[in-house]
Amino acid sequence: MNDVNSQAASTTSRPWRIGYAIAIFVLAIDQGHKWWMLNVVEIGRVGKIEVTPFLDFVLVWNKGISYGLFAQETTAGWAGLLAATLLITGILGVWLFRAVKYLVATALGLVIGGALANVIDRIVHGAVADFFSFHAFGYNWYVFNLADVAIVAGVALLLYDSVFGESKTASG
Repeated sequence: MNDVNSQAASTTSRPWRIGYAIAIFVLAIDQGHKWWMLNVVEIGRVGKIEVTPFLDFVLVWNKGISYGLFAQETTAGWAGLLAATLLITGILGVWLFRAVKYLVATALGLVIGGALANVIDRIVHGAVADFFSFHAFGYNWYVFNLADVAIVAGVALLLYDSVFGESKTASG
């Protein structure tokens, strides 16, 4: 009986479950926020909303990836970017399923959820909706969304784990 209980406990406590739950949460929060900004706030009609002296809400349609890199104006380019994003996200999903550390699973869940949220935008709108514009002292940072925040946080956690995480082999 103890073997059955310990096997059930180890199966339910697998890190990938947390990672996939985080991915779903990130996707839902991002898509809900985008829906709210586009349909309730109507940011496209309203225009810039000054929130603080350093933060505005604006609508920018990003046809590329982060920072507008690799912007695609053609159907073939759009499809290629979409396919590449889905392929990379699938590879991250396999990595997540094999993850043995909760930090790595959390990080991958953040990245996967953010990437899939932006994929939905590309499919539905043809581009990714970005809203947050930070600026100070004459400098404007790029405009981003909640999915981008999750992706950056996930990458930061992966970098942290690669530098400070436990080694898989014992050092002498």
